Amino acid sequence: MKKLNVIIIILSITFAFSCENGKLDNKKVKYMPEKGLKPPIAERIPKKMEIHGDVRTDDYYWLNERENERVIDYLNAENSYYDSLTGHTRKFQEDLFEEMKSRIKEDDESVPYKKNGYFYITRYEKGSQYPVYTRKKGNLEAEEEIIVDVNELAKGHEYYALTSLNVNRSNDVAAFGVDTISRRQYDIMFKNLENGSLFPEVIKNTTGSTAWSNDNKTVFYAKKDPITLRSDKIYKHVLGTDASEDELVFEEKDETFWTFVYKSKSQKYIIIGSYSTLSTEYRFLDADKPKESFQIIQPRERELEYSVAHYGNDFYILTNHGGAVNFKLMKTPVAKTGQENWVDVIPHREDTLLEDISIFKDFLVLEERNNGLNKIRIKRWNGKEDFYLPFDEETYTASVYNNPEFDTRVIRYSYNSLTTPNSVIDFNVDDKSKEVKKEQEVLGGEFDKNNYSSERLWAPTRDGKKVAVSLVYRKTTKINENTPLLLYGYGSYGSIVSDRFSSVRLSLLDRGFVYAIAHIRGGEYLGRTWYEDGKMFNKMNTFNDFIDAGKFLIEQKYTSAAHLYAEGGSAGGLLMGAVINMNPEIFNGIIAAVPFIDVVTTMLDESIPLTTGEFDEWGNPKNKDSYQYMLSYSPYDNVKKQDYPHMLVTTGLHDSQVQYFEPAKWVAKLRVNKTDNNLLLLYTNMETGHGGASGRFDALKEVARDYSFLLDLENITE
Repeated sequence: MKKLNVIIIILSITFAFSCENGKLDNKKVKYMPEKGLKPPIAERIPKKMEIHGDVRTDDYYWLNERENERVIDYLNAENSYYDSLTGHTRKFQEDLFEEMKSRIKEDDESVPYKKNGYFYITRYEKGSQYPVYTRKKGNLEAEEEIIVDVNELAKGHEYYALTSLNVNRSNDVAAFGVDTISRRQYDIMFKNLENGSLFPEVIKNTTGSTAWSNDNKTVFYAKKDPITLRSDKIYKHVLGTDASEDELVFEEKDETFWTFVYKSKSQKYIIIGSYSTLSTEYRFLDADKPKESFQIIQPRERELEYSVAHYGNDFYILTNHGGAVNFKLMKTPVAKTGQENWVDVIPHREDTLLEDISIFKDFLVLEERNNGLNKIRIKRWNGKEDFYLPFDEETYTASVYNNPEFDTRVIRYSYNSLTTPNSVIDFNVDDKSKEVKKEQEVLGGEFDKNNYSSERLWAPTRDGKKVAVSLVYRKTTKINENTPLLLYGYGSYGSIVSDRFSSVRLSLLDRGFVYAIAHIRGGEYLGRTWYEDGKMFNKMNTFNDFIDAGKFLIEQKYTSAAHLYAEGGSAGGLLMGAVINMNPEIFNGIIAAVPFIDVVTTMLDESIPLTTGEFDEWGNPKNKDSYQYMLSYSPYDNVKKQDYPHMLVTTGLHDSQVQYFEPAKWVAKLRVNKTDNNLLLLYTNMETGHGGASGRFDALKEVARDYSFLLDLENITE
């Protein structure tokens, strides 16, 4: 372990040292370091858990008591330990933050989009943390109307997130969701856009999203279970009435399903969706008739997935129906919605994943993925044209952007790559012209995209597959075994880590780091089968792919074990925990953000948010075969007496996705098992949850914290 300049201090921390009749005893312990600061050591209070004839002992189960003062003391002690061991980097963190901030255009605004007679713009003012949502009637020269200034609403709050701003068809009322805790439990509020006042009613504990009926006073929304946070009920609210009077219109009683509600782009239907990992179900209601009942489109079936869009007299169905692993597009008459009436529009293709569709009056836009790369395809309804937009870089990200207008000849899309800042582009389908509406500005006068290189490698895996690894680095960086390289991964839920530009990342690249993304199994980078090969009883492929990608980069002399770092968050934190149990020797350091680390215990507790809805992703440990397989890789259960890399673990006390106690328990267990002298740091943000800080500048401070950890390990101090 490299020598650290730390201040020798004494920590007095309250801990629980015994458990009697289920209660924790309050004692004090003083850490009096001899040669250096010693970390907090959590008391071991064994809890035995038995299932399938197997007994596990969890010494740190007591850390799940969020309201317990001793738990808060422990988390604060870990934060103090973090502060002490990283104190010498504090100035560097501040410099990194200012550097990242200096690249951002503080008084920025979005490209205006038109909807229902208004142009909508989101802008930031210099020095402000939060956006201001505005609109202009008819044209961009019209007077600006402020819909919501989030900076004003956020005053007095450590955390403030506004979501799903939704204006009704008569343009006089806006609905939006607000979370001030960071548990993703949103209060829906309503604002009168004619006089600027808020309506008195507030709807608690929702997803934040709303769907307005065409009477402009009836709104549909999803409410959450207060314990599991599963969205399980759809209610109907009439503006101006008390929320206690709201009518329940649908309840999702299957605990493995979640529900949501939205309005079709055609503005014709209110649609309720229910989803689990392997099955979906939809029902619809005429938006002109909010008092009527919803009708089901196709009853749920195991392993039948579909989503719904409306056009003319038909519903368009994006589905895996009939074994279409990579999905296909079908349609069915609104009057006959059962799957026996579905007919192909875009057939299934073995080599192409159909990711999404956008419907316009004269054409259909398809978002496809082939060999890992995005494709945007435009197909006219009259059959006269069917073509792809051209993209030239070796690796990039392109996606259809905000296109609320139905009757238009222009589609808007975004494009960027690891070296190219994001652009918002309007493409005219009639004359094939394109207009760059906005290109991301990187301020400071030092950025030139020509100074950076990106490439895509294919790393062989132990079972014969090849994993794509996207890399970016400064052209002046010497690539050899002494080059520091940060390898990022996720690998779950079919989620794809896109090859996107980041102005923040320049702070690593300009200091000699290579940044790499391993497109491992568990994501859909190479199609749906790539996801299926990295979930359930194939989950070990995810971890093996990441390890093999790291070994490949070392073999090819892009770096070495002394300079290879890894990072992942949430399910990517599970990845971090698994790979350092399996092959800790190939990494010098890791960052595990809000890591899902205690897989078996969490999936056995159905009161924890997300658990019941994810049995088809991880398995249900109440089944013996799933239990044994999950236990074989669960990072918390597989901590062992061995050397581990340097580690920075981060979490949020109010995390609703991965509870704070998973990383806290993991770190506590690692402290008494690891046989090295490497750094092991836990930082808990006591004000936030899964997504971290809500303000745009506060979020940069978190990145500066993480980057300083890596740079310090490389003895890079400025």
